[in-house]
Amino acid sequence: MKIEVEKAQKRIDQYLMETLDISRSKIQKMITEKQILLNGKPVKSSTSVKSKDQIEVGELKEETMTAIPENIPLDIIYEDEDVIVVNKPNGMVVHPAVGNTHGTLVNALLYHSQNLSNINGEFRPGIVHRIDADTTGLLMVAKNNKAHEFLAQQLEEKKTHRKYIAIVHGVINHDTGTIDAPIGRDLNDRKKMAVMGSGKKAITHFKVLERFQAFTLIELQLETGRTHQIRVHMNYIGHPILNDPVYGKRKLIDHTGQCLHAKELGFIHPRTKQYMKFECDMPQSFKNILEQIKD
Repeated sequence: MKIEVEKAQKRIDQYLMETLDISRSKIQKMITEKQILLNGKPVKSSTSVKSKDQIEVGELKEETMTAIPENIPLDIIYEDEDVIVVNKPNGMVVHPAVGNTHGTLVNALLYHSQNLSNINGEFRPGIVHRIDADTTGLLMVAKNNKAHEFLAQQLEEKKTHRKYIAIVHGVINHDTGTIDAPIGRDLNDRKKMAVMGSGKKAITHFKVLERFQAFTLIELQLETGRTHQIRVHMNYIGHPILNDPVYGKRKLIDHTGQCLHAKELGFIHPRTKQYMKFECDMPQSFKNILEQIKD
């Protein structure tokens, strides 16, 4: 993997940590093993990078894990020989990771289908994009590599349609708005993301659907797809997602998950080249909280 440095005066380990979204210890190990080169030469972790520098990064190896099929019910919205559109429930992690190898969407997909793309490796078969464990709603899954490449290209070129609905703290006075703020890994907490100048470009559009005494129901559309993007952006403007256990530090109403639901998904089908759009209603837990804040 080759990376051209865009911003100067950062340690190479810090720059790669933010750019590649992997731990500093893993980067430092790769530097020690000379798997990372700066302008064709081995470097130290403390070396500063400059604009236009070329960084070569060796293969990033997955931790030793095994993804196994598990008989977990799936809410399949649509399926054919190329794609699956699934409505993911609250609390389900999308793919296995260290310390969480069971009960994921991938485990369920492996049981459901013998045909899933393998572009993203053994632990992410079929996974073209993700949503958070506590976010509910629509995901597209690729059943073969050709479909995966076609769908992934649409995501990269911002040609997919992804619309969310959310309840946030506070009353938003503007009827519509756009948040254009770069997002990167929080330097103080590796499990969180944050708005930062050195982050990757992130744009979220929102529209107010209904206002309550202390909350607002909004519709959101992603222009980019950064990790935790909606949650980070809404917290950044002072309106964190209701029931979000990580961002906003507000008291949770219950433990049914954050009030963020991927309600619409649209894409061009990889085989037929026809545009397809899917919608799914918010889960009952979301509706229950909505009724509570109306009182």
